[in-house]
Amino acid sequence: MHLGFLLRSAPWRHILAIVLAALLVYLFGAVHGQWSPMHRWNRATADASLLLLTLTMAIGPAARLLTRLRLLVPLRREFGIYAVLLALIHTLIIFDGWLEWDLARLVGLAFHPDLARYVMIEHGFGLANIIGLAALLYGLVLAMTSADRAVRFLGAATWKFVQSAAYVLWALVLAHTAYFLFIHFLHFHRQTPDANPLQIWFAGLVVLVLVLRIAASILTWRRRQGSPGPGETRMSPVG
Repeated sequence: MHLGFLLRSAPWRHILAIVLAALLVYLFGAVHGQWSPMHRWNRATADASLLLLTLTMAIGPAARLLTRLRLLVPLRREFGIYAVLLALIHTLIIFDGWLEWDLARLVGLAFHPDLARYVMIEHGFGLANIIGLAALLYGLVLAMTSADRAVRFLGAATWKFVQSAAYVLWALVLAHTAYFLFIHFLHFHRQTPDANPLQIWFAGLVVLVLVLRIAASILTWRRRQGSPGPGETRMSPVG
């Protein structure tokens, strides 16, 4: 079956996105196989969610730079939806396995038996979790409005305004992820665990999206100015 036909069909796009999401969770689970099951799968779902979101953010500018990639543009909706669903699963695993549904621990507090009260032990942990929850809530709004029915209900202008702020979600997710990849496990008073092997790869993905975005913006500006882009030649006026 032709790829273009599959990508024009919403059911097939959902199937492709589900298969990719499941494959990514499995592969990231294998990468983190040395961790405890809870950390292994909370990390695997988070990594898969981030990669799907990265693809969502990269497809648009990439298609502007290479027109043959425009057939992938419809996948942004499904990739975004399943990125949010994986983030939700990641959050539920954290609440059940790490926080044990103790909301005080969510913001970095722990119960001190000698003081008989909660004390702050992880300042950055709480802030990163709040950022992560804000990203999840915003992502759920975007996912719930990622449907033709939402376009008709909200109107094209309102829908476009809501969806165009996806870079806010991207920034929140990056801040949340960067803390747990590079900061959370750095302690002077206890042994630092081995670095996440995907640190450099995720940093590279962020740089890739930024480069694609900048290049696509420059190309758009050049075209509007009437300047030839890469590989283009300016035609002489006729007449």
